[in-house]
Formats: sequence, structure tokens, C-alpha cells
Amino acid sequence: MSDEKNLSDDLNDMLGDAKEGAKKAVDKAGEFAEEAKEKAKEFANEAKETASEFADDAKEILSDGKNVAIIAHITLIGWIIALVMNNSNKSELGSFYIRQMLGLIIISFILYFIPVVGWILNLALIVFWIMSLVGAFSGEKKLTPILGTYFQDWFKSL
Repeated sequence: MSDEKNLSDDLNDMLGDAKEGAKKAVDKAGEFAEEAKEKAKEFANEAKETASEFADDAKEILSDGKNVAIIAHITLIGWIIALVMNNSNKSELGSFYIRQMLGLIIISFILYFIPVVGWILNLALIVFWIMSLVGAFSGEKKLTPILGTYFQDWFKSL
């Protein structure tokens, strides 16, 4: 009987130790959970802050008419992209160069179909395009020689 009692006492001791160990494990798990919650909150706040900074930077880039002006000079597709970008966030510099480039594109297209003289005049338009591109890079409004004021007047709705 005493062996049974010793065995019973041993089992009770082991059961008590197991309960104590389980309580400690639950407490530790609770501590880990609290730490994880805090770290998750910190991470979420940092992510929000970074996203906000990125959005501010993107708005600044898109609102800068200089980028729109430069993109307008890159083929007809670039001009269309610049037009769409400028419609969502109008800038005076972007609109100026969109009008200038539309005029150069139309005049170049017309001159393309006039043999010899038109082709030579298209070379002059390439020089005008380069001058306009340099103005866009510098962020200054530089009218295309001869026709620039007309382009601004004809396409003022853009």
C-alpha cells in the first residue's frame, strides 16, 4: 500500500509540476503575443509613414510641369501620355509645352507630304524641337521660333 501511496504522491507531484509548467507556458505565450502586437503596430505605423511619404513624392513629381513638358517631347505617344498626366494635374509649364509640341507635330506631319521643300523645312523643325526640349529641361517657357505664339493661341484649350 505504501508503494501505491508513493506512486500516487509522485503522480500528484508530476501533475502539479505539469500544471505549473503549463501556466508558465501560457504566461510566456501571453508575453510573446503582447510583444508581437507591439511590433506589428510599430511596423504598421512605419509602413503608413513610408506610404505617405511615397504618395507625397509621387504627387510632387506629377505636379512638376517640367516632367510633363519633357515627356511631351518624346514622340506622339509621349505627347499623349503628357496630355493625360497634365489633365489630371494641370501645370502652366506642362500645358505650354503640350501646345508647342502639338503644333510642331502637326506642322511636321503636313511638311512630310511636300516633296523636297517640305523635307528641308522638317530639318528646321528638328532644330526647333531641340530648342524646345532644351527649354523644357531648363524649366523655362521658350516659344518655338516663328510659330510658337500661334501654337499657344490655336491650342489654348489644352
